[in-house]
Amino acid sequence: MKPLLLTLFLLTTTTLGFTQGLTSAQIDELAQRTLQAFNVPGIAVGVVKDGKVVHAAGYGVRSLNSREKTDAHTRFGIASNTKAFTATALGILVDEGKLTWDDKVQDYIPEFKLYNPYVTEEFTIRDLLTHRSGLGLGAGDLMLWPDSNSFTLKDIIYNLRHLKPTSSFRSQYDYDNNFYIVAGEVVARVTGKSWDQFVEERILQPLGMRESAASYERLKDQTNVIDGHAMVEGKVRVVQRHSSEIDHAAGSIYSSVADLSKWVLMHLNHGQYGNGQRLISETVHEELWTPQTIIPVRHPGNYNSHFAAYGLGFFVSDAKGYKQLSHTGGLEGMVTQITMLPELNLGIIVLTNQQEGGAFRAITDQIKDSYFHMSGTDRVAQYAKARAEALAEAGNETDAIWKQVAAMQKQQKKKPDYSAFLGTYRDPWLGEVTISLKNGQLWFDAKKSPKLTGQLFAYKGTTYVVKWKHRSMDADAFVNFSLDFEGRAQGITMAPISPLTDFSYDFQDLNFTRVQEPKANK
Repeated sequence: MKPLLLTLFLLTTTTLGFTQGLTSAQIDELAQRTLQAFNVPGIAVGVVKDGKVVHAAGYGVRSLNSREKTDAHTRFGIASNTKAFTATALGILVDEGKLTWDDKVQDYIPEFKLYNPYVTEEFTIRDLLTHRSGLGLGAGDLMLWPDSNSFTLKDIIYNLRHLKPTSSFRSQYDYDNNFYIVAGEVVARVTGKSWDQFVEERILQPLGMRESAASYERLKDQTNVIDGHAMVEGKVRVVQRHSSEIDHAAGSIYSSVADLSKWVLMHLNHGQYGNGQRLISETVHEELWTPQTIIPVRHPGNYNSHFAAYGLGFFVSDAKGYKQLSHTGGLEGMVTQITMLPELNLGIIVLTNQQEGGAFRAITDQIKDSYFHMSGTDRVAQYAKARAEALAEAGNETDAIWKQVAAMQKQQKKKPDYSAFLGTYRDPWLGEVTISLKNGQLWFDAKKSPKLTGQLFAYKGTTYVVKWKHRSMDADAFVNFSLDFEGRAQGITMAPISPLTDFSYDFQDLNFTRVQEPKANK
């Protein structure tokens, strides 16, 4: 936006005093500026206030391929905003007396097992939903991302036993997707229906969310659906749609701001919808919104926040003295946010089709500012500047690494001997990877996750950098070989090279050992 228009925007909002929040025209302008500032093709925004939908609209295009317009009924993948639906599904079963929050997981899934036997025996339904398992941030997510892998639900449940804890049980918050997948399986085993079927029949249909489904594949109408986009080598491009059969309970619902407004209205009405009907009891609803796991707050930030926690499927915090419930979500090419301030009877929904979290945050916070009587702010400019600075800093780090790679290539006076590294290596939960030669180049291939394929480049000593063939992943990684006394590689450890790599690429949790080749028959 040009400086004059920005000045007019700020003067207008200041004059209004934000007594009624932003007008629809102001939200329209805000969304258009956000599209440009963050290079996002399409955004949809919904605002619920005092029991009514006061704004629902789409901006930009669903896809850079089709150029069709985004509207209030355009379906987006809401990703981890799905987790609140999973927690609510379990809450329905609590209301029906079919389970309790503190039932042991093994009572429903006997094969459930974690690294520590005590934790296995004590792990409850509540623990599945509250990110306090003791495992590290995003532990095991490489079984889910990138997609198009061959991991099954059985694999997920079995492999949890191989993930080593990084803290003691229930001592701290570390976000985890896999336990929500297990929570979805609890729903299935208690009800005899798939998580998808239960959520659609017991949540989406009663609320009249006819534009929504438990996954993209289950959408009855796929004509008004976004494509995901990501910055790929300097240009925003359409990326392959995330597709998985196992992660639905953690993040697969597709919905629109028109439908999600109905979901938000139900929650702001403490579990009621329609003409006094109840989806969940007020007791269960309050439990969803009650802090369960403390999240440290180091700085009060924009809204003088003093506490943060995770409830059951929701983040719980304070903002300007008001209780705030929120969640974000991210899949390949799309990120979303839902925010509720029950004491203001306010809900804000922002859905985007590009991997830029600053976009949904700028819109949400600018709308919040208007209800908090905070004038003179420009969250779009603030967050776009912060994002540019973070990208520049990370770029400096990764550029230095690739300069070192280029220097190593120049120093090579003859063709390298890679024989000490070639072979098959195995991690207890990710499975086998092969280090091989392709056209004379060293190459990394994961057997069960075919998108984890890329060329290895010498960096320093026995450390290489893998450049993934699928460039939209934005997750190049260090690959360090450990050697035996004969100089032959016996193991591999990994780590992301960029500080901005998504935590779900948990390379640091991998520990490969060389698979011993069987002796030849004589």
